[in-house]
Amino acid sequence: MEYSTFQGKSFLKEVDFSKEELMYLIDFAAHLKALKQKGIPHAYLQGKNIALLFEKTSTRTRAAFTVACNDLGAHPEFLGAGDIQLGKKESVEDTAKVLGRMFDGIEYRGFSQEAVEDLALYSGVPVWNGLTDRWHPTQMLADFLTIKEHFGKLTGLTLAYVGDGRNNVANSLLVTGAILGVNVHIVAPEALFPEGEIVALAQAYADKSGAELLLTGDVKAGVKGVDILYTDVWVSMGEEDKFAERIEQLLPYQVNMELISATENTEVIFLHCLPAFHDQETTYGKKIAADFGLTEMEVTDEVFRAPLAKQFQQAENRLHTIKAVMAATLGNLFIPRV
Repeated sequence: MEYSTFQGKSFLKEVDFSKEELMYLIDFAAHLKALKQKGIPHAYLQGKNIALLFEKTSTRTRAAFTVACNDLGAHPEFLGAGDIQLGKKESVEDTAKVLGRMFDGIEYRGFSQEAVEDLALYSGVPVWNGLTDRWHPTQMLADFLTIKEHFGKLTGLTLAYVGDGRNNVANSLLVTGAILGVNVHIVAPEALFPEGEIVALAQAYADKSGAELLLTGDVKAGVKGVDILYTDVWVSMGEEDKFAERIEQLLPYQVNMELISATENTEVIFLHCLPAFHDQETTYGKKIAADFGLTEMEVTDEVFRAPLAKQFQQAENRLHTIKAVMAATLGNLFIPRV
């Protein structure tokens, strides 16, 4: 694969790249991770200016993009919700045209998939999706890098996502797994299954890769024999009024040691894109305990702190995979194979 495959391209959703291209980015991220661990400079984006647009707050995404820019020699400029007026005082088109004349690349983390698509359409520079309500593509690269680091492969493994199956992470896992040949089970109440068009899209890719997809409300059937258990918060940003409803729906889908045992796989690992409500050391945790008598939500503290839990390795890999995407799409270099 030549570097020109990536040059100037945006990464707005998982289907923007083929299976081979996604695997190349994952392998390139592993290469960049090794360079960083050895203290070897890799300033492939020296002199570039990167706009980081954050309509939604963030810890890992902002930190990863900022450090990635610095490691690659670029200058990051953070623009928060109070700094940008997408669709309010200025159209996305106008904003994109302005930023595209000042910056070499743009990251966007916000609500609307349409907004990030328009930024790419009108800016004339690579745009990277740091999260929208529909997709979370940079998270996927980190997730599957983590899985490959642990198992040494991706094809043929089985991942079960347990919880709210309608959110961006579930959508992205289903489609990305289908592209990469990873079997994906969405284990959720039927009312919280992914939308039909997401399932159809994933199935079309699964038919090509040989991945097997399963949507089920049966927890034991859904997790039996899987290699990876994955969950996310039960209430997404902007839905804080739905705690009571989601707790009632999703408590049977909590990742606890009983559910770990139900996998019947002693080598299973646990992933979570974070933040996680696994104790009462947060304002939300204390409120949930006070209001509902629930001390843990989507994952128990016992699982979260167990050796099988790889969520902090997964979080670190946000940095390396984001760096790979930025360097590949914006850098002027040939990327060596790892």
